[in-house]
Amino acid sequence: MRGADITQNELFSYRTLEERIPSSHPIRNLRKVVDLLLRSMDSEFAGLYAKTGRRSIPPERLLRASLLQVLFSIRSERQLVQQIDFNMLYRWFVGLTMDDSVWDHSTFSANRDRLLNEEIIRVFFGRVLALAEWQQLVSDDHFSVDGTLIEAWASMKSFRPKDGSDNPPEGSGRNPDVDFRGQKRSNETHASTTDPDCRIYKKSEGDKSQLCYMGHALMENRTGLVVDTETTITSGTAEREAAKTMARRTILKKGATLGADKGYDVEEFVQAIRKRGITPHVASKVSGSAVDGRTTRHEGYRKSLKIRKRIEEVFGWAKTVGGLRKTKFRGLDRVKAQVTFTFAAYNLTRMGKLFGWHYAVS
Repeated sequence: MRGADITQNELFSYRTLEERIPSSHPIRNLRKVVDLLLRSMDSEFAGLYAKTGRRSIPPERLLRASLLQVLFSIRSERQLVQQIDFNMLYRWFVGLTMDDSVWDHSTFSANRDRLLNEEIIRVFFGRVLALAEWQQLVSDDHFSVDGTLIEAWASMKSFRPKDGSDNPPEGSGRNPDVDFRGQKRSNETHASTTDPDCRIYKKSEGDKSQLCYMGHALMENRTGLVVDTETTITSGTAEREAAKTMARRTILKKGATLGADKGYDVEEFVQAIRKRGITPHVASKVSGSAVDGRTTRHEGYRKSLKIRKRIEEVFGWAKTVGGLRKTKFRGLDRVKAQVTFTFAAYNLTRMGKLFGWHYAVS
């Protein structure tokens, strides 16, 4: 007998959100890990809020929601709030009940400077890394470093002379036609009116110039986890300067190795790394290399060059899944927070594979 297609809205539901999420769903393990990390940050959260006044949205829920945005490639905070409203899995992960109202998307902007900033995000990144160290997933022997370009949230039309000599004529509208042909533009004479912190840059000859920032990652070779990160304004020396900063902050063991590509094969960088007791496993140039036979003759050097390429997987995940191909924010400080949080999310997904509770996010 054919059933009738009759829809009747029920007034009550007799199943909780907890019952609707499959017990074998791997996001349950992620929720346990994230809750543990957020509980360890209780003192940091307490220092951000006044003792009296109207109660805020719990910072733990805002961070869980931001983590969902990275892991599930949600394009904007407005779309994130919409999906939390109707997606029961997201509601459960954030900590809302079936009947709780979802906050407005502008709440993320209102909390950007207080909660979702580089200082708090770096604490969260450090807690994720501490968990990896507790599980003995991170060693202090072998590392790799690299950098990548992150497209800025600014149009090339906003890149105008600093003296204001070519401001668009009145009445031309908000998006006037602009012809750049024959114009010489550089960071010394021009700046973006939308995001003054970004710079025009290209990594290689023949590549297009674009307004961008540069993100840097220091990877531990054994497990592929990111152990440190930096975000800088683009320049020809930014990668090497960031690498020295991260090495000074993170690589403390004498005799540790640091793998890098040919862009780091510069005498000044190699000598600076050696002075810190770190062996520079830098890919050597065909001619004029700063890396000599003392390093290249060893088998460990060849292994480092092979494993070093895995850092591209980190950047690939961050740009395709984590939404880091183009930043969502303006200003170096906010971009730093986004980059650090994205790499923290990558570490959580990587640890999920290492622990055996791998989950697929796309």
